[in-house]
Amino acid sequence: MRIITISRQFGSGGRELGKRLADRLGWDYYDKEIIDALAQARGCDPDYVRRTLSNHGWHNLQLTYRNSFSHLLYDPGQRTELLVREREILRSIAELGNDCVIIGRDADVILEDCHPFRIYVCAELEARLARCMGHEEKRPPEQRLTEKQILRNIRRIDRNRAATREILTGKRHGDGSAFELTLNTTGWNVKRLSAALADFALQWFDKE
Repeated sequence: MRIITISRQFGSGGRELGKRLADRLGWDYYDKEIIDALAQARGCDPDYVRRTLSNHGWHNLQLTYRNSFSHLLYDPGQRTELLVREREILRSIAELGNDCVIIGRDADVILEDCHPFRIYVCAELEARLARCMGHEEKRPPEQRLTEKQILRNIRRIDRNRAATREILTGKRHGDGSAFELTLNTTGWNVKRLSAALADFALQWFDKE
């Protein structure tokens, strides 16, 4: 089993990069919203999770850019509970034995014993903001977030991810020593980048 984990700054294009990478490789794909939804469903009932993962029922979940903002957790108790559930979900994914790409959820730490290819995706703040604004432009005008609102959400998500990372590892979010590869997507076409990354990843797995 080969696992690629992608940690990223919000708005850096890490989610799109991971999805394109999984499609190019023909591997399973797990996004943060997929993990969150499974972790919350039925109190993380093991049988339900196993059936859903095995049948790829998560393909039917509605994943949107906007959901990334709505899945913020502010209550420490709720965050801790969800972290425990997410760990169970990620272990269930690993037990399937399928090659996969996992976005976020600190899967690189939780599945460390599976020796994943760990990627960190970042970008300049201006590029991240521009990417988010581009998503907003596809929405009806009355539903769009302002640049100020987006910037506030980006910073809040960054803080939440940093806090979770420190809880799990004792390291700060984005510490390059924890990854095999760090990618700055500023100025890159993500589709082209995913093609190069797919080749690099396969070589990494075959290096031994």
